[in-house]
Amino acid sequence: MSRIGKIPIKIADGVKVDIKKDLVTVSSSKGEMIFPLKEGIDVIEENGQIIVSRKDDTKEQKAFHGLTRSIINNNIIGLSQGFKKELQIIGTGYSAEVIGPWVKLSVGFAHEILLQIPETLNVVAELIPRREQGALGVQAEIKIEGYNKELVGKFAAEIKRCRPPLNYATGKGIRYKGEYIKIKPGKSAATE
Repeated sequence: MSRIGKIPIKIADGVKVDIKKDLVTVSSSKGEMIFPLKEGIDVIEENGQIIVSRKDDTKEQKAFHGLTRSIINNNIIGLSQGFKKELQIIGTGYSAEVIGPWVKLSVGFAHEILLQIPETLNVVAELIPRREQGALGVQAEIKIEGYNKELVGKFAAEIKRCRPPLNYATGKGIRYKGEYIKIKPGKSAATE
């Protein structure tokens, strides 16, 4: 048995799980997520829990057993509690702003970057006042919330990719909140 796949999933309050032959639909007041099942993977509901099992012990079935359990669990957590990612923007003159369905980033280029926010996500950008910037010099913070874990992580990575943190000298750029960036010394002048 897969170590992850054999763990039963508790159905959270306010979440409804509908299991059909090859589809698992998880819904709540926040939204609905549908996951198609691979052949050989069985999902049943028993005593307020979801149990995932597999037909045989082939390598592919073992992999899909754990994957299916993880995705269904993430769908239940997302539709009950939600997922959240926080980004910090560090650098002089760097800023972020939410304008309608867009995030506008000013991160040291001659132009501003506009990224469209996916419909199911809630994005908030806050500028940090100069007196509260702290030792890192955080200029702005972006908070991304949603019930789809994959979409939240993908959009956060898309924002970070616009200006990854620099390893040399300053460490400025966009990073996840709490992420540690090892600052390397720059090249030193040759001594004679």
